[in-house]
Amino acid sequence: MMEKNSIGWQKQPNKLNIQGTIEQAIKQVVKEEVNLDASGRTDAGVHALGQVANFKTNSNIQIEKLPIAINTNLKKSIRIIKAEEVDEKFHSRLSCKKKTYRYIINNSKIESAIYRNLETYIPYKLDIKKMQKSIKFFEGEHDFKAFKASGTSSKSSIRTIYKAEILQKENDRIYIELTGNGFLYNMVRIIAGTLVEVGMGKIKPEEIKEIINSKERNKAGKTLPPQGLYLVKVEYN
Repeated sequence: MMEKNSIGWQKQPNKLNIQGTIEQAIKQVVKEEVNLDASGRTDAGVHALGQVANFKTNSNIQIEKLPIAINTNLKKSIRIIKAEEVDEKFHSRLSCKKKTYRYIINNSKIESAIYRNLETYIPYKLDIKKMQKSIKFFEGEHDFKAFKASGTSSKSSIRTIYKAEILQKENDRIYIELTGNGFLYNMVRIIAGTLVEVGMGKIKPEEIKEIINSKERNKAGKTLPPQGLYLVKVEYN
């Protein structure tokens, strides 16, 4: 599914949210209560191009007609792209093998009026080559304790990053893309903030390895705003 997320995924009593909104839309189609299990929770302000969620139903509606039927009952900021039947044991989060996140930075001279809630504006000219050199230090299995927010519930902060790259796009946009087996709370936003400080000359590329090994949050960069973050893809093979 695709969502422009200004309110957060997780269902909360008496509060607007993505999960609850979709569940109500599905209920109108299948005529029964459902519970959505997502591949992960996106915070308020974060967007998803490829969120995955599963639910159980006794409905006999044809699977190929389900997205259109659900979308009819959804606000335009949320869209179901595809629906398919899965094994009874499938779980969107527990069965996940890889996730890809993208962080978009507008590094032009003037902040965008139209895309201001879809990217993060950094007015200082960033050294893209230093950032590209730095991001490679994140690849592999590491303890990412220095890149997790306080209050993270995960018992282990060890994660594997399979691919890490920075792409320079037209109109002075910078894409930071990370593919891994899992991510800690705010991990991508903290990595992005650290790379911005590299681009500004505050951190040297070779210091990234030292920051990772330190496991100290205060050694890494700031947590960038949620508006620039996208869940791009979730993989199960």
